[in-house]
Amino acid sequence: MLDAPMPQNQVGSNVAASQHGFLFATGIENSAPTIQGGRLRRDQMRECGHYERWREDFALVRELGCDALRYGPQLHSTLRAPGLHDWSFADEAFAEIRRLGIRPIVDLCHFGVPDWIGDFQNPDFPALFAEYAGAFAQRFPWVQLYTPVNEMFITAVFSARYGWWNEQRADDRSYVTAIKHVVRANVLAMREILKHRPDAIFIQSESTEAFHPECPASVPHADFRNAERFLTLDLNYGRRVDSTMYEFLLDNGMTRAEYHFFLDNRLKRHCVMGNDWYQTNEHLLNAEGHGRWAGEVFGYDTVTRDYHARYGLPVMHTETNLDEGPNGDEAERWLWKQWSGILRLRREGIPVLGFTWYSLTDQIDWTSALREPAGVVNPRGLYDLDRKPRRVGLAYKRLIESWREVLPTQSLCLQVPLSAA
Repeated sequence: MLDAPMPQNQVGSNVAASQHGFLFATGIENSAPTIQGGRLRRDQMRECGHYERWREDFALVRELGCDALRYGPQLHSTLRAPGLHDWSFADEAFAEIRRLGIRPIVDLCHFGVPDWIGDFQNPDFPALFAEYAGAFAQRFPWVQLYTPVNEMFITAVFSARYGWWNEQRADDRSYVTAIKHVVRANVLAMREILKHRPDAIFIQSESTEAFHPECPASVPHADFRNAERFLTLDLNYGRRVDSTMYEFLLDNGMTRAEYHFFLDNRLKRHCVMGNDWYQTNEHLLNAEGHGRWAGEVFGYDTVTRDYHARYGLPVMHTETNLDEGPNGDEAERWLWKQWSGILRLRREGIPVLGFTWYSLTDQIDWTSALREPAGVVNPRGLYDLDRKPRRVGLAYKRLIESWREVLPTQSLCLQVPLSAA
């Protein structure tokens, strides 16, 4: 329905807080960038069958024993015009999520914007998105956990540096423009959500990266990329970027006033640093600065230490997956490897508050990063597209069952308003 009054039974109450200080989560893949000059939208909810099987999908989340679900309505179909929202699907879906007692981590923008906005070069996007985020929070006041813009770094890189999605540009000025618009949208959205939910918590699901030089000539390139990887989180958390990044931003169109907008925000106390980790997140750079996947050199826990040392925030592992491989066990091995890294970090006193296998079901065409509409099924889900459990899904269910009651809690920040802390 288009902006109809919210049912009264949704007003003024809250989902029950998790009984544990640790969140076991999964997600419904809702990437929706455009390709082919904006002519084709890669809506993964549609391609993976969620619109037809959403009730079944939510029931599977409960079957796994997950506390939380990364999930959100599609921005391109919900935000119909400035201030005009179609909540018809969201109303039904979130009512069912609430009925089942699943705690949503609401993902409001996942790699794409409505056709009428265009792309991330549009300077109107931040304000339009912030208004939408506030409208969502007003309509669903029981929701506390949010990821306003998913993977801000990857959104900008794939859209305006690699030329793969949305604006499909590949120059530094367009890239900086995408960064400043995406992060500004995230900051303004947090402000709007807090007006309606003052104890909202923002879990920044962001890709964590590491760049390695393969020869002495590639050291400057690796140094630059290892500073650049922090740009979106630095700006989001109001942290001063290093001098090389400051010059890069100003040389490519960011004004001093725009930079100081980010420095002046004070929202970090409402945030959990969500970080995403895949086999492809470490890169080996050659003398020309071109990269290829390095495999795991450091691994999740080592790179997460770097990010935690920089921001000093609680951490949540917000995305990972792996194809099941020819023997069907590679995804399960990866699951236990990620879990071991989390336990190591917690033993060292780093407050890791949750873990996410992303996503609930298999995905489509991620071998080409959605650039080619080939219909290739990526067997990375806890369930296949027929909603049959994969080996990793059964392993994740066992992991949750065995660790839920014995994992020592480190933080109750998911139950206590951070603004009062």
